[in-house]
Amino acid sequence: MSEHIVSPTIITVWAAFQNFHQYNIVIALVIATIKATLVVLYFMHARYSPKRTQLVIVCSIFWLAIMLALTLSDYDTRYKDSHPGQGRLATPTTYYRA
Repeated sequence: MSEHIVSPTIITVWAAFQNFHQYNIVIALVIATIKATLVVLYFMHARYSPKRTQLVIVCSIFWLAIMLALTLSDYDTRYKDSHPGQGRLATPTTYYRA
C-alpha cells in the first residue's frame, strides 16, 4: 500500500520562518483552522451534503467551542507561579483548612 505524503503549504512554511513573538501560536492556529475548514468543506464534501449533515458539523464545532472555553477558563483561574503577586495564593492552608 502506498502512502500519500502531503507537502506543507506556502503560507505554513512562511509562517514557520517568521517571528511574531507572542502571536506565533495564534497565527499557527488560524492557519490550521483555515486548512481544516477547507478539508471539511471540499474534500469531505460537507459543502454539498444534506442540511442534516451540515447541522451535525455545526453542532460538533459548537460543542468543541464549549469544551475549549471551559478548559481555558479553568486554566485561567489557576495560580500562576511565574507571576508572583497575581492570582490566588497556593499555600497548603488555602486548600487544607481544618
